[in-house]
Amino acid sequence: MNQDEPTFIPVGDKDNHRSIAVLQSKGENGKPGIFWLGGFKSSMAGEKALALDTWGQANNVFVTRFDYSGHGESSGVFEEQTITNWLEEAEAVFTSTTSGPQVLVGSSMGGWLALLLALRVGPERLAGIVLIAPAWDMTERNMWQRFTDDIKEQIKTKGFYARPSAYGDGDYIITKKLIEDGRNHLLGDKLLKIGAPIHILHGKDDPDVPWEHGHALTTLLAQDDVTFTLVPDGDHRLSRPQDIALLIKATGAFFQP
Repeated sequence: MNQDEPTFIPVGDKDNHRSIAVLQSKGENGKPGIFWLGGFKSSMAGEKALALDTWGQANNVFVTRFDYSGHGESSGVFEEQTITNWLEEAEAVFTSTTSGPQVLVGSSMGGWLALLLALRVGPERLAGIVLIAPAWDMTERNMWQRFTDDIKEQIKTKGFYARPSAYGDGDYIITKKLIEDGRNHLLGDKLLKIGAPIHILHGKDDPDVPWEHGHALTTLLAQDDVTFTLVPDGDHRLSRPQDIALLIKATGAFFQP
């Protein structure tokens, strides 16, 4: 029986307690599951997450989705959260609600968190990874290094910068705390060894995370089996019907006998 209402998992100590909303559709025991990691300021009710859930139900595959603190149905104030918090929540949900190998599917910031989570849980818990416009090292490479001196000064003096959104969901509040904490989780330029096959999907017309940034992962992941698919007219979200079909194809490939 599929879960219709989220369950809530407690994460953190009393000074930093968060209740993390989780949804999991039921699948067949013994099969790998799908574990969704959404993007910055997105929720588990987004188009890509729902499409994966629908596919999972049709193919008897467990699909686990959750909202980071300050997102969706989880507790917490968005502006108070950090990469440390969101990674801790991802690991807590992963270890407490899934068993056996999982296919991690991470979108944008979720791509960064998927790689960090993979390094923590180890290859025995991984059946594969799908990264959609992966914003790895996002707080440094896609934020701080691209900010003007004026924006950097705002963050240093005011503690935050209200970054306009192109998606009609309000300004993105980028805090000094988020930037500084992100530096504790940078992958940098060192070679990574994930120990599972990885498929990266990236839109050529992505204005937020340049496709070259996603492609650079193929060098860092040279010790793994990596496929990179460039979508010639794709944007950052890759949520058009043809993009969703590509995501389902890439994810479903890990379930082929």
